[in-house]
Amino acid sequence: MADAGMLRFHVPEPEVRPGGTPDFSNVTIPKAGSVPRPQIDVDPRSIRDMAFSIIRVLNRAGEAVGPWAGLLTDEELLEGLRHMMTLRTFDARMQMAQRQGKTSFYMQHLGEEAVSCAFRKALKPGDMNFPTYRQAGLLIADGYPMVTMMNQIYSNEADPLKGRQLPIMYSSKEHGFFSISGNLATQYIQAVGWAMASAISNDSKIAAAWIGDGSTAESDFHSALVFASTYKAPVILNVVNNQWAISTFQGIARGGSGTFAARGLGFGIPSLRVDGNDYLAVHAVAKWAAERARANLGPTLVEYVTYRAGAHSSSDDPSAYRPKAESDAWPLGDPVIRLKNHLIHQGVWSEDRHTQAEAEILETVIAAQKEAESHGTLHAGGKPSTRDMFEGVYAEMPPHLRRQRQQAGV
Repeated sequence: MADAGMLRFHVPEPEVRPGGTPDFSNVTIPKAGSVPRPQIDVDPRSIRDMAFSIIRVLNRAGEAVGPWAGLLTDEELLEGLRHMMTLRTFDARMQMAQRQGKTSFYMQHLGEEAVSCAFRKALKPGDMNFPTYRQAGLLIADGYPMVTMMNQIYSNEADPLKGRQLPIMYSSKEHGFFSISGNLATQYIQAVGWAMASAISNDSKIAAAWIGDGSTAESDFHSALVFASTYKAPVILNVVNNQWAISTFQGIARGGSGTFAARGLGFGIPSLRVDGNDYLAVHAVAKWAAERARANLGPTLVEYVTYRAGAHSSSDDPSAYRPKAESDAWPLGDPVIRLKNHLIHQGVWSEDRHTQAEAEILETVIAAQKEAESHGTLHAGGKPSTRDMFEGVYAEMPPHLRRQRQQAGV
């Protein structure tokens, strides 16, 4: 064989850079209602093709069609719409607060609201989510107080986490929301371990693991799949494919080599892809996966095909690495608008009622913000006590920490 010459190092490149024309022609969008809904005890080998399709319920006309439709009433969908609208308004106010210097950091969910809001309604009390930093909808949809969320963002005197966590890294055992870790992928293996412990103790609670497309390149993701498949852990393995990691496209995580859902196939895990901007489809798939877990049928891997319409965080400028018009070109649309159009089609909603709801929700969020700011913000008002840094670490405080606390005068 002839010498091919010098070796060349390969670095994947996105198809479009800033200034270019957005192109999603590679995203194949199946017809709404065209993907079958198998029985929960289906042989994973017989549904391998579902890791390469996209489950959709809402069609372009706002109709709910196909075998995954019909699980939610109009009243439940109206509640879901309000949850998504609330999360979007909450995001906008907190992003503004960060720009005003009231908090150091914030991360929005723009365009991804359906993923977490719809998923939460498929779980039961006691189930545990192990989320990333873009699933605050799990809390909003479960009735967690917005004032408490804001107190944590502001790290003020009423912060339930006493200033120990980065803003937006919430924690609530009562609401099945495991403490967020900024080191992504760590909670994938933790979720599987929690689910295994639930099964070992003959409990009835299941776990849900969350990860982004970029973090699937980390070893924790693959380790979690090994243990989940081997021990049939009662866990839902969620992959939120929003097309972008911090500032790198999904090709860096080998997204272009196939689908993220397909990574579960080598472990014998049933793997599905769902339209992440379709509230009804997200809920239906989450419900299916939850039923499998509760029936001792093991894990399910679900890829939510969505798009991060906003910046990665308040420290990010997406115009530096992708076309400004790319979010407008995303073929699966806006989750809030799509559910709104469906409810209008059902005759239970209208443009006027939607506008009124927007105003009501904004008023509620602003009132919560004023209450939270009365407890302090980043640079003004009350702060957690210095004493708090010594508490809640050891069951019995060791002597060296007692001495340090005394030296601190607290």
